[in-house]
Amino acid sequence: MYAAQYHCDCICVEPAEVFSIPRKRVKDRLHRTPELYEHWAAYLAVELQNARHRSELLVRKTVAERLSGWIDWNGALPPKGGWKYVAQEIGVTPEALYREIKKRGGK
Repeated sequence: MYAAQYHCDCICVEPAEVFSIPRKRVKDRLHRTPELYEHWAAYLAVELQNARHRSELLVRKTVAERLSGWIDWNGALPPKGGWKYVAQEIGVTPEALYREIKKRGGK
């Protein structure tokens, strides 16, 4: 919302409905609505924390270290169908992630 242009390679992993709101309309509403402004600031803070955590995961050297960090942050692995997403998030191949999960007793 704060850039003149922004390119995003977003991948939707579930069916979704997408809509847009003009940037000026959102900014005007934020300025007029303190509660909305607070929610927006909280959302941005959480996104910044998530980005920082992800960057910290990506500097870890082993798949095991990255996976442990991801689980610490997210609580638990998703069901098997979501493992490819985890591999992408921690910057490893799906096969490397599957091997690590198997070492930990996963199926």
